[in-house]
Amino acid sequence: MQFTSWRRNWRADLSDQLRHYRRDALRDDLVAAFVISVLLIPQSLAYALLAGLPAQVGLYASLLPLVAYAALGSSPVLGVGPAAVLALMIAQAIGQAPPGVGAPAVALVLAAEVGLLLLLAAWLRLDALAALLSVPVLHGFETGATLSIALSQLPVLLGSSARGADAVQVLHSWWQAVRPWAPLTAAYGVGAVALLWFTRRHAQPWLTARFGRARAVLVGRLVPLAVLIGAMAIAMLTGADRHGVTLVGALPTLSPTLALPLLDAALWWGMLPQALLIALVAYVSSLVVAESLARRLGQRVAPRRELAGLGAANLAAALTGGMPVSASFSRSIVSLEAGSRTRMAGVFTAILMMLAMLLLAQPLAWLPTPVLAATILVAVLSGLALGPFREAWHYARSEWAVMVTVALLMLLFGAGWSLGVGVAASIALLLQRTARPHVALIGRVPGTEHYRNIDRYQVELTPGVLALRIDESLLFTNARQLEDVVAQHLATHPDTRRVLLQMAPVNRIDLSGLEALRALQDMLAARGMRLDLSEVKGPVMDGLRAGGWPQWFKGQVFLSVHQGVTWSPSSGGYTGRSPEGTRAGLGRPGARPA
Repeated sequence: MQFTSWRRNWRADLSDQLRHYRRDALRDDLVAAFVISVLLIPQSLAYALLAGLPAQVGLYASLLPLVAYAALGSSPVLGVGPAAVLALMIAQAIGQAPPGVGAPAVALVLAAEVGLLLLLAAWLRLDALAALLSVPVLHGFETGATLSIALSQLPVLLGSSARGADAVQVLHSWWQAVRPWAPLTAAYGVGAVALLWFTRRHAQPWLTARFGRARAVLVGRLVPLAVLIGAMAIAMLTGADRHGVTLVGALPTLSPTLALPLLDAALWWGMLPQALLIALVAYVSSLVVAESLARRLGQRVAPRRELAGLGAANLAAALTGGMPVSASFSRSIVSLEAGSRTRMAGVFTAILMMLAMLLLAQPLAWLPTPVLAATILVAVLSGLALGPFREAWHYARSEWAVMVTVALLMLLFGAGWSLGVGVAASIALLLQRTARPHVALIGRVPGTEHYRNIDRYQVELTPGVLALRIDESLLFTNARQLEDVVAQHLATHPDTRRVLLQMAPVNRIDLSGLEALRALQDMLAARGMRLDLSEVKGPVMDGLRAGGWPQWFKGQVFLSVHQGVTWSPSSGGYTGRSPEGTRAGLGRPGARPA
């Protein structure tokens, strides 16, 4: 039933998008696809080699998987394909494969298992894991990824032989590099950076004044593509390869075919642990990228559809000779900067990549890699934002620490450590906040029926009544502290005869919380006091009743704090002057709360 409902919603969404697909969106998606297809070819080759696979495997993983994600995913700018982090994990998994099994066969099995695991997670609605990605984790990951990608492109930009997937690897490789930099290669890279930066900062206003905003935006988005084409032309005319400039080089011949991965039960079972880890990293890192870029666009992504989209993309890779895929932050940010409007940009990218490989293999071989690095560098650094760090510093130092830690770990050690520690730190902060419930002593604001914290307002206290507001749900993380917190307030108010708990902020009481209320009532009864409650929410009351609460609770439940404070046991009813005060029966145990 859930699958049928999800399929119906997906088909309605896809139909609506196709129906409202406009000519301006088509234009923007085509421009973005041109830029991404040129960028994706050398990246796909490099990541396949990094994973220990033939170079063409990276290209196969960049064709049909883009179409599969476009059909089921939700982000209009997410660049799906081979990724550096996954390439390293695939290389490690291949090293643990049974003897005699080729690396391409292992990669296909991994892609199939990752795809099936992600689709199963979507069917089981495990997208709730996305709630673990707090805003500090998102900001920290985005900043760390930006700096990490920029640093990884610097050696390429300057013609160094250094390489690496994180700052530690890049700097160590650069330190030991035989060729720290090459002057002519650096000239291509630095020149491209200067041209891209100048047009971004100064050409846009000039173009807008002369051609109007719409045409100026279109021309501005075509600038990176024009720079790439111009660099190819210059390299070809000057014979840049003879002068030591690093070029993309000859592209491998494509021959993609549809085929099932190797059906070997032992291989599938042996690769399952690695596939689980790859699937988790692929989903979490992709969701972080999607949500980070969605905030810039003022949009939202659907975590469950991201699971389905990534699952379908990995299955497509497994059936077409590819490798496990996930989102790439560098390609996604370039897609955003190039003006991608819908997921159709991914479909156009796959088509243009295929055409480029078939028709433009010879010109693309002359593309200088430092110019590609310049395109990535300018795109990612344009989105670098340090404002969230300043806001977090002033708002919550603990969350600022999480943000900085995630950014540094992403920069130094990669996505696995960054996301793992970030999620763990967010959970730890949540447990710390809920471990000791905030209980405020409240009093009546003079002349009103409103009750506020005595530490923040000038209020009146009612002799003999200790009114406390519970500001957390009562759960196993904090339930044991309730009795101690109330006892501390009783120590400063020895004349207390009744304790009234305002329960309006309490959204849930688990079994530990229920036992804490029973223990609190017993402790008060031993001191000759009674426990009353007020403003208990309906779902909370339903849970209390299901737990047998009416059989042992001796107090009353009031609709408001004011009713509870002004209730008089000597008169047997409510003593306030408001008209609703005559309805004292609402305070009896078992009455329906607000």
